[in-house]
Amino acid sequence: MSRTTVAKSAAKKPAKAPVSMGTARLVCPNHQIAENVARAFGLTVPDHEEIQSVHEQLMRKGWLSFGDALNETATKMHFQRLAGTFVASAQGAGNFYTEKLTQARDLTSKLANEDRDEDREPIYGFETRAERARKFAADLCMQAYALLAAAEGAVAAYKEITGEEWMPYVAQTEGPNSAGRKSVSAEMSAFS
Repeated sequence: MSRTTVAKSAAKKPAKAPVSMGTARLVCPNHQIAENVARAFGLTVPDHEEIQSVHEQLMRKGWLSFGDALNETATKMHFQRLAGTFVASAQGAGNFYTEKLTQARDLTSKLANEDRDEDREPIYGFETRAERARKFAADLCMQAYALLAAAEGAVAAYKEITGEEWMPYVAQTEGPNSAGRKSVSAEMSAFS
């Protein structure tokens, strides 16, 4: 593959939204949607409060198990990463749910449906692609809702452990002082 081909394919990919609780909450279903979907598809709504509580306790037990082994900075770094994993999982599940919900809507809408065979009744006993897509989106709805509860529990525990709101890790970029640091580094390397 040439550089041009790689650059063009990289340019076509949409930028990923940074991992955050706000984004996770936007892409994951809320309680009302989860209840509506469960009722329509005969599913069980995950116990949001229980999942949240268990994950909060999990983080808290992990923290207590360290005793004095971690200082304040190490504690913040470790639990920031752990909470971030739960948030990223919820956000990923929410994105996948949103994508599959859109596909189910498109397949269900006769105007947006390019596969005109879907307009016909299915053979008795078989589901249409649109029906399968709706059921799959319903299952993903329950999964994303449950994973959001886990993330909320982890973030609540992070706040209790560190006393700070959880924020996603953002790598430091070179700032205005980076030239000064490079200069100091060059000066120090002269002594080697």
